[in-house]
Amino acid sequence: MKEYSIGFDTSNYTTSCAAFDGEAGENESRLLDVPEGALGVRQSDALFMHVKYLPEVFSRLSFSGGILAVGASVTPRETEGSYMPCFLAGASHGEVLARAIGKPFFRFSHQQGHIAAAAWSAGRTELLDKPMLCWHLSGGTTELLRVKPSEASVSCEIVGGTSDVSCGQLVDRAGKLLGLQFPSGAALDKLALGTERSAEYAPKADGMFFSLSGAEHKIKAMHESGTAPGEIARFAFWALTAAIRNATLLAFKQYGEQPLLLSGGVASSAFLRRAMANGIYAEPRYSADNAMGIAILAYRAAQRAIGA
Repeated sequence: MKEYSIGFDTSNYTTSCAAFDGEAGENESRLLDVPEGALGVRQSDALFMHVKYLPEVFSRLSFSGGILAVGASVTPRETEGSYMPCFLAGASHGEVLARAIGKPFFRFSHQQGHIAAAAWSAGRTELLDKPMLCWHLSGGTTELLRVKPSEASVSCEIVGGTSDVSCGQLVDRAGKLLGLQFPSGAALDKLALGTERSAEYAPKADGMFFSLSGAEHKIKAMHESGTAPGEIARFAFWALTAAIRNATLLAFKQYGEQPLLLSGGVASSAFLRRAMANGIYAEPRYSADNAMGIAILAYRAAQRAIGA
């Protein structure tokens, strides 16, 4: 009989549960209900919705076998002081399940889960056991990380990224101006790919850190002047791609050529993938928020604990 690890991830936008048997797995997710025209939800509302939706999302998992271990994302990052109330939902459900069945419970960060899911989905799980560079690109995070193995998981050092507006915020704010539904990434990406021309823009940078607020101001000015939606969309993705590419080149110069993994919802952008074809990418569904990475790390931790 197969044994599975169970993962829970309750981010600010998505309720997710996953099961993993050491090789294959499945993830079930549900986006939180974001009011029309809003760019997210309050933490208190997110926590309430996670508690409400977790039983339904978990019930959609179709794994058949025993449970080896349970894991959950309990913080945004593994750094001291990293905290968001919405992660309490998955963490509490996970710990209760583990205690009820007498199995170990493992705590990870949301960021560690993203990295594990991206590596596994790309068919490169071995990356978790060697140093690499990784971008975490999401609604709230745009960070260039030096990633190193750390027991069953990884440790992350921030070496670059945005100093203000995140890539996901830039995309969603551009999408809101154009009347697109939140989250706007997929629709804006499609608009950008369907347009051949737009202004080119290199965001202001200080080494491997950069600012996207200037790009946001230009997007607002373009919209007010009547610029076509496709051109605005292409400009947004051009700006964030240029910033990411330039910071990556500097990182290669400083730390040497090494694998480059791109994780987080923005990493599902086809525009970004075409512009940075040298990167390692997850399937789009495992670039977005999911619990698969947490289930993978919980399985690795359980195997390590029993000496397998």
